Formats: sequence, C-alpha cells, structure tokens
Amino acid sequence: MDWISHVLSVVFVINILLAITVVFLERRNVAATWSWLMVLLFIPILGFLLYVMLGQNLSRRKLYKWNRRMLERVQTVISEQREQLIDGTLPYIDPMVSQYRDLIYMNVATNDAFLTQDNGVHIFTDGVAKFSDLLMKIEAAESHIHMQYYIVKNDSLGHKVMEALTRKAEQGVHVKFLYDDIGSRSLKDSFFRNFLKAGGQKAAFFPSRIPFLNYRVNYRNHRKLVIIDGQIGYMGGFNVGNEYLGLDPRFGYWRDTHLRLTGSVVRALQSRFILDWNLASVQQMEVAPEYFPDTMVEANSLEHVPMQIVASGPNEAWPHFVFTFLKMIHMAKSRILLQTPYFIPEESMLNALRIAALSGIDVRIMIPEKADHMFVHWASLYYVGELLRAGVKCYLYDQGFLHAKTIIVDGQVASVGTANFDIRSLRLNFETNALMYHAETAKKLENTFWKDMEGSMELTLEEYDKRSLRIRFLESISKLVSPIL
Repeated sequence: MDWISHVLSVVFVINILLAITVVFLERRNVAATWSWLMVLLFIPILGFLLYVMLGQNLSRRKLYKWNRRMLERVQTVISEQREQLIDGTLPYIDPMVSQYRDLIYMNVATNDAFLTQDNGVHIFTDGVAKFSDLLMKIEAAESHIHMQYYIVKNDSLGHKVMEALTRKAEQGVHVKFLYDDIGSRSLKDSFFRNFLKAGGQKAAFFPSRIPFLNYRVNYRNHRKLVIIDGQIGYMGGFNVGNEYLGLDPRFGYWRDTHLRLTGSVVRALQSRFILDWNLASVQQMEVAPEYFPDTMVEANSLEHVPMQIVASGPNEAWPHFVFTFLKMIHMAKSRILLQTPYFIPEESMLNALRIAALSGIDVRIMIPEKADHMFVHWASLYYVGELLRAGVKCYLYDQGFLHAKTIIVDGQVASVGTANFDIRSLRLNFETNALMYHAETAKKLENTFWKDMEGSMELTLEEYDKRSLRIRFLESISKLVSPIL
C-alpha cells in the first residue's frame, strides 16, 4: 500500500503547484479563481486538464487587427464625439438623451461605440415573424449578405436559410457566412456544399485544430448579426434552428427579442462583422465602399432612434457589459425591467440591484420557468432568492422558453442584444448589444414585458423559502461553481 500513499502524495504536490499557477499567474476574477481551485481540489489532475481547456485567459490579447481605413474612420468619429460630449456641444435630436451623457461617453471612450441618431428599429418577439422577414430581405439583396450566428442547426430552418443564401450567391451577390465552432458543432461539410459551389464563403470562429478537442471551448462568439447591402441589419437573441420557431416539444414556444435596424447604426454592425470575419477566415475582407453606403431609415420603422452598438469579449481590457449594466441600474429613477434566460450576476451587479430596490425603485426580473441548463437554472434561482429579500420582484415565464436579453430603465433607455445577465456573457463570450435612448422604443419593450408577465408566475419570498432541502443543496453547489458555468 506504500505505493498508493506515494502516488497520492505526488498527486497532492502536483495539485498544489497547479493551484499556485492558477492563483499567481492568471490574475483573474477572484470568484473564478476560487471556483477553479475547488475544481482542482475535488478533481485532481483531471481538474487541471479542464482548466487548460476552459480556463485560459484571453484578457488584453490583441486578437483583432483594424484595417487602416476603418481605423482612421472610426478614430475620427470617436475623437469628435468625445470632444463634443466633454464640452457639451453634441447635438441631440431628442433633448431627453442628454441625461444619459455619462453612459454614452463611457461607451464612446472605452468601446468605440459612437452614437448615431438617424436609425430605424423594428422589434421582433416571435421567431416565425423574424425569420419570415429575414428570408424576404435576403431574397431582395442586391450587393452582399453578411451573416453571423452562434448556433446554426442542421434542420429544416437551417437548410431553408442556407438555400436562400445559396440562391443569392448563384445570382452574383457576395455572401459570407460566419458561425461559432462550438455553438454550431453539429454542422458538417455537406451542409455548405452547394453554398460553396455557388461562390459563397464560410468561416468558423475559433475552430478546433484537433478533432473533438478545442482548447478555446470556453470562449464562444455568441453574436447574431446579419447585414444586407450595408442598409439593413439584424441583431438579437434568435439563433437558426427549428426550436427558435417553437417547434421543439422540449421547450415549446420560444420567446425572444430581436431587432431589424436601418440607418447609420448598420455601419457599426458591418464593422463588427468585418473584424470577426477577418479573425476567423484566411479570406480577408477589405473595407470596400459598398459595405458602407449612405443609409436610409425605413418609413415603417421607429425613426430617429439614438443608439450605440456595444461589443465585448474576453480579450477586452474592460468588462463593457458589466460597466454598462451597472451604469444603467445606478441611473434608474423609477423602474428597472430585466429579462434574461440566465441570471448569474457579479456581486457588484447584485448589490446594485439590491440598492435600487431598497431605494424604492421598482425592480422586476423575469427568467424562464423551464431550464435548458440545470446548473445554470439552479444558480439563477439562488441569486433571485438573494434579491427577493431586498424587495425585487421575480417572475418565472412558463408559456415556453424565455431567451430574451433585455433591460429597460425608466421607460427611456433600453438594451437588447446577445448578452445574458450572467458571468459567461459578461466575461467570457463575444457579445453585441444595442443601447437605445428612445422613449417610444423603450415603451414598446416595456409593453412586451407586461404582456409576458401575464404568462408568468410570480416567485414570492414565501414560495421561495418553501423549496426542498434537495433544491437548496443544488442551488448552493451551483452558486459555488457559477463563475465558470
């Protein structure tokens, strides 16, 4: 038995060395450090292999290379807006927007998210309507189609979208298709065969170099962007697959929020797509004039919506969505309405919501009653329970699956996009959201929230305290590992 004791001693020493590596070399978020130390403690050796696969830190790495023309154009606009915001000379179409000068400035200065004010917005909350509209716009494309999704399924909707893109490529339209290698791991080469023959181009973000082994599995491009002819943009929560049409019996109706955008804001989406494409593909894109034409606002959309496109990723120096959401919460005067499928906030955000509720602000959070990831769902319930004690109201949507990622503050400013209210979106994923400073748009989103409340169950503190010991245990375990879920 001496050899067993010797092996265990060696494993213990190796684990200590690996733990020291995690603590002193990574300089990562404290909560994530403790979570990884727990993994190393309870799963020796194998835990470090998981760390190598899931825990590498991309912070501050120079992943993106800006084209000189694009960089000069962006820097010119950003410099001009920063100066105008500082000296108070930025002209606002709507005077209400000026009260959010600090939030606008922060995202201009740290995220190059310049403010545009000539935009049209159409809101989709139903997958059938969204994809019907998207396929119609694809059919009308004349110059180019740039499409990017986190999940693309090899099912009837996936094939319908790919067939539409293939037809446009055959007609001479330049079509590029970008997908996340982990999110769309079920896709095979056969899925793209006709598309590539027609002249279309495709690329996978952070692809696996070794079959079944992707050392960047923890960093996913969660964005969903479509840009058509440089004039129309789509962004939001819907991926491509039958379940997003409500056809998966496991989830039932799929409730999400997506935007169709027109106006100058489309240029920001185009720039983001070019950056992601050039990082993923050997076929580099140039900043061609046809990608940035003079844009027009559709007559039937909400016109003149001031907005910023905020993007974030694990390579960034600052956690942009942590800062953006915190700023929005702290600026609230009357109400905060939040919808997210996964609610695992950082402590600073948890305290901000507590402070808001304890200050008399009406704070309401809606999460799905159904779970697609059980540990994430149990962790979400734990954090919701923490807020119920501060007076926050929580609703469990039970008319299907809630996948919307929206925050509306005071009925005046709203965020819609791909970022969930969880640590994965806030720290690990590549995400994109639209910040809209427009009361009419915010009101439409608020009305959707009130309607969703009718299809939800309120989770009261009394009901929450009745949960079983088993659920309490699962919540506690999920909370401990939540920083790395």
